[in-house]
Amino acid sequence: MKIMMFAHAGSLNRGCEAIVRSSTQLIKSKIAGARVLLASERPETDRILDKVDEIHDAKAQPVAKYSMDYFLSALSYKLRGDESYALGRMHKNVIRHIPQVDVCLSIGGDNYCYGEQPGWYEIDRRVKERGKKLVLWGCSIGEEDMSERKLADLRLFDLILARETLTCEMLRSKGLTNVRLCADAAFTLDKEELPLPPGWQPGNTVGFNFSPLVYRRNEKSREAAKALIRHILAATDMTVALTPHVVEEGNNDYELLQEFEREFAPTGRVLLLPGHLNATQYKGYIARMRFFIGARTHATIAAYSSLVPTLVLGYSVKSKGIARDLFGKEKLVLGIEQISDQAKLIAAFEEMVAEEDALKAKLAESIPRIKQMSLRAVDYLCEVAG
Repeated sequence: MKIMMFAHAGSLNRGCEAIVRSSTQLIKSKIAGARVLLASERPETDRILDKVDEIHDAKAQPVAKYSMDYFLSALSYKLRGDESYALGRMHKNVIRHIPQVDVCLSIGGDNYCYGEQPGWYEIDRRVKERGKKLVLWGCSIGEEDMSERKLADLRLFDLILARETLTCEMLRSKGLTNVRLCADAAFTLDKEELPLPPGWQPGNTVGFNFSPLVYRRNEKSREAAKALIRHILAATDMTVALTPHVVEEGNNDYELLQEFEREFAPTGRVLLLPGHLNATQYKGYIARMRFFIGARTHATIAAYSSLVPTLVLGYSVKSKGIARDLFGKEKLVLGIEQISDQAKLIAAFEEMVAEEDALKAKLAESIPRIKQMSLRAVDYLCEVAG
């Protein structure tokens, strides 16, 4: 079986990297002879993915002004209101691989949370036009993200694998019968343990991840985050390890966390992990933390799966859904509107510390089940692919 993964933005987002790494490993562990082709918008960032068999450039190509494609696109739109010709030319770097594969996996976990996606809709249409199997792999989608156009696209899929129950229930409520519940493949991600940096306290270090994405959505959240760090330094003897997880231009955790490091470095108890580590190496550090506080979903998944009590600075349905599947309720997840309230941040941190043993015990109970749900995704894939 040959599988193409697409809708991948590149591995400078270590969450995207974690999805590809762990998904490829799961697929190859259960499907003998499976080959994985990755269509990437930043293929130069994906050379670290040693289990992927082929990596291809899938960057969208603009239609050159006054070219033949430009005039044909304009004519098609003018006569029929149809943008498919233009979209097909723009996304030809993905579409040209469709005939070579058996199954196409749309792998961006929360891609459908960010408005309409006409380019992916066109790719999906072309996949089905070619008679290939189409799977939405490990998605999260909120009720607020849905539209009639998006719902029409989702009906094209042979299989939609929702990575948490809130998305699964919402999609089924829309009449979709092709939805199955699994868990994010990254719960099974391997870890690589590098030497601990100076200042790290074994067994007494709390990880802290903050992102430009969260800051842009709630600009007051940065000062509240700093207030939480001040509280940790004043009320505990823990070290704080600032932990980036996305290092893309314009969306770079490391650059934002450098500001935090400069402010708190004089305390001697705040350190910044390097910005060039891969997903397994970040997980290696996160797994050795006592607690974790994070805005990036896959940084929190690295913590959860390592049985580290975690406070989530959430901004979408995925954070709530994952917590609900782990704990039976939305435990220690603060919404985007709450994280600018330093009193709420500090109270949630204190709750996590007070319940440390109970949280670790609950994770020890839940994580094996969640990992089995990750594996189940491949079983569903096999059923669809025959």
